[in-house]
Amino acid sequence: MKPISFWHRLLDLISPRCCVVCGHRLSVTEDTLCARCNFHLPRTDFYKDAYENELARLFWGQIPIERATAFFYYEAHAETANILYELKYKDYPEIGEVMGRMLAKEIHPSGFFDGIDGIVPIPLAKKRQRQRGYNQSKEIAKGISEITGLPVFDKVVRRTTYEGSQTSKGRWERNENVEHVFELIAPETIQGRHLLLIDDVVTTGATVVACAKELLKTANVKISVLTLGFAKS
Repeated sequence: MKPISFWHRLLDLISPRCCVVCGHRLSVTEDTLCARCNFHLPRTDFYKDAYENELARLFWGQIPIERATAFFYYEAHAETANILYELKYKDYPEIGEVMGRMLAKEIHPSGFFDGIDGIVPIPLAKKRQRQRGYNQSKEIAKGISEITGLPVFDKVVRRTTYEGSQTSKGRWERNENVEHVFELIAPETIQGRHLLLIDDVVTTGATVVACAKELLKTANVKISVLTLGFAKS
């Protein structure tokens, strides 16, 4: 563990940081989540059986999937929903990096990342990214890359249109909403590679499936999936 610098301690005294879940002040050794909220985070532990779990089963019969995991169960009105809300809508991209590092550190010893060649964050449409200022999935990918050393391939597929929020749509509406919004732009970069698709939260899996289908147009590509939140539909 790196020693806490004097300037870090001074900054924390002048401008105290708060837990993104409960709002309580963080200690100098905590980042984004306090120890209590981290302990009580409703982890899925899908990585322990990455080939057969609730998330992986969403993709069966739709795309070939190697492995899949999510960090925690997402419920819209739970306190832990603040993690994704603050990340996506409150201009805190650093939450994505911190959570990506935290997740990667926890599951790395399990071998989940073994054989994976690179990370592909689900892209945002240009309009949406201009509004937000960043892609939350790419921020998560940065944190995972920092721990694993895996490269981030953020220019191999693009989102051509923004079809509106998925939040209020049903399963079939979500599928139709994203069916043709991704476009493969650099197949030579990913040919023959095992790719880890990164999203912030998965409910029906429609967005991941649509993006994966575009990536799978390239020869000998394998797909695995990692997301911070998993919302049971």
